Amino acid sequence: MIEDSEYGVDSRYKSVKERESDATALMEARLIRMKNLSKDQIIRSKLLQLKLKMEEYLKNPVYDNRNYFSEFLALYVDTIYAKRSVFAKDIDIAPVSLSQVINNHREPKDDFILRLIIHSEMVFKNVCEFHNKTWYQVYFQEKICGTMSSQEKWRPEIEKHVRLSKSIKD
Repeated sequence: MIEDSEYGVDSRYKSVKERESDATALMEARLIRMKNLSKDQIIRSKLLQLKLKMEEYLKNPVYDNRNYFSEFLALYVDTIYAKRSVFAKDIDIAPVSLSQVINNHREPKDDFILRLIIHSEMVFKNVCEFHNKTWYQVYFQEKICGTMSSQEKWRPEIEKHVRLSKSIKD
């Protein structure tokens, strides 16, 4: 009995050759099916995948300095649009501003996130349920994780300005 989840086949095999043969056939069938997907089906799949990635990040936050909001935003825009400038035009912002947010040169303004929320509602309406608070949650979760993961940088200086003049006793 050979069990190997890598091959994506739930079956019992008598030999490695038999398992590899079935795995190859399965992969070929998947590739044929993927080649026959329409552009809209691919976009829907990518949007659903993005939603799941965002939800996973919110459930299991990672305490690092990675910019998840920007990554998710870039995936979102690049999934729907061939050119980012068209997305910028659709939400009435300058393409430079969008580029600066995606490349982490500027924090997104509230107005930007609100427009992104409305745009996402329109896009996801026919794809799957997408909570309008998700973009804000990802943004603020990233800020919390970034702040907590970099305490060794900011804490010593900040602690110099904090004191407790009265303690609370049992």
